[in-house]
Amino acid sequence: MFGIGILSWLLVLPIIGALCIGALPGEGKATFNGARWIAFVTTILTFVLSLEAWREFDPTIGGFQLLEQRVWLSQAISYKVGVDGVSLAFVMLTTFLMPFCIASSWVPIETRVKEYMIAFLMLEALMIGVFVALDLVLFYFFFEAGLIPMFLIIGVWGGPRRVYAAFKFFLYTFTGSVLMLLAIMAIYSTAGTTDIPTLLTTHFPVGMQKWLWLAFFASFAVKIPMWPVHTWLPDAHVEAPTAGSVILAGVLLKMGGYGFIRISLPMFPDASHYFAPLIYALSIIAIVYTSMVALAQTDMKKLIAYSSIAHMGVVTLGLFTFNRQGFDGAMFQMLSHGIVSAALFLCVGVLYDRMHTHEIAIFGGLANRMPHYAFFFMAFTIAGMGLPATSSFVGEFLVLIGTLHVNFWLSLFGALGMVFGVPYSLYLYRWVMFGKLVKPTLSAIQDLTRLEIAVFVPLMIATLWMGIYPANFSRIWAATATQMIAHYQAAPIAVAASKRE
Repeated sequence: MFGIGILSWLLVLPIIGALCIGALPGEGKATFNGARWIAFVTTILTFVLSLEAWREFDPTIGGFQLLEQRVWLSQAISYKVGVDGVSLAFVMLTTFLMPFCIASSWVPIETRVKEYMIAFLMLEALMIGVFVALDLVLFYFFFEAGLIPMFLIIGVWGGPRRVYAAFKFFLYTFTGSVLMLLAIMAIYSTAGTTDIPTLLTTHFPVGMQKWLWLAFFASFAVKIPMWPVHTWLPDAHVEAPTAGSVILAGVLLKMGGYGFIRISLPMFPDASHYFAPLIYALSIIAIVYTSMVALAQTDMKKLIAYSSIAHMGVVTLGLFTFNRQGFDGAMFQMLSHGIVSAALFLCVGVLYDRMHTHEIAIFGGLANRMPHYAFFFMAFTIAGMGLPATSSFVGEFLVLIGTLHVNFWLSLFGALGMVFGVPYSLYLYRWVMFGKLVKPTLSAIQDLTRLEIAVFVPLMIATLWMGIYPANFSRIWAATATQMIAHYQAAPIAVAASKRE
């Protein structure tokens, strides 16, 4: 259509919506409602378009599909986009969550509504760009440009310490990405191209692989985030508006895991095997340490933020097992966390809209006053704990099976994530929901509105669908995963053979 493919339309459509909002005159109520409706309709259309991309995608093929390429900066650095099973899954996650972000912002955001909606639509386009980019420079452009709208969302519409949190978020992520830019320059000088499909078949010297791996690791570890470069995340979550926390936990954290899958593991397989023990150690520390820190939190958003770090530790553990179970588990964990954590932050947002605080001690006995809210909060809490029939269970169980093939003790310590996830989840739910409704300020609190129920129902359906019938989702990346695992496992064998020669 009009000379561009479906993936380019996924990038262009949110930008068109942002331009339409920017063209609205004035700052009145009618303008704000118009901005909300344009943003909501744009995100719905983008999601429908991503479903069309899913329909055209052939999951039996392991390579990239829906390819588009045009000369950009030079003949060697082009605008090239495409998807495989992994990137398509993250595109679907992004487009699925965005309408909920707009809907959850309908009432709470009352100032600078036009700018807020523009920031979210631009952020959607840039996030999709990360997942479809097939050129390293283009990948870097989208990866870094996404910092700007998220920086503004936190810094302008956030809480009392929003400026501090926004700058901390920006400096942490930008500093790590500078090293990634240097690595891209080194790759270009060595291979003469930044085309990702070409680089996936290019073998770099083992010594060079290690330095390149570390440079990309500096960026992806901050983004996911891994211990000890995780401290920006709790502050960003606490100060961000509800929709900002949803998209930060739901999609932005997954860019680090996607970076490992798309670049670090396939391009530098020998270095990935060499540094795997480092990843194991950092992942186990993240799982155990942040789970214990979560138990000590007095703020609901901080508690969920620290639990996110623990869940991302499970993801990195699974990716570096170099086997199919670990890979599938990591993918499920990222998709599941994207939905469950988004729902939990929306649950916190419901209380914040009514009480303007997310301090745990303020609440108590809400199950008596908000039964519908208590039901949804319970459903997503047990999903976060990884109970069977929920999406988190599938991811964590597969990762544990994958780590068991590597080392028994690694699997045992990884299982602590499931064990330690129970106390802080039950602590949060018990304090907020049970007991007597004794605080006078809570006596008039209202249960969920129809709009809020309409937001939670699809998220709960997705959580149960992934947990009960995971094959519907794993088939998307099955061929891609098989191809990647064969590539990972062949690398150390090739190195050992060359040494014997």
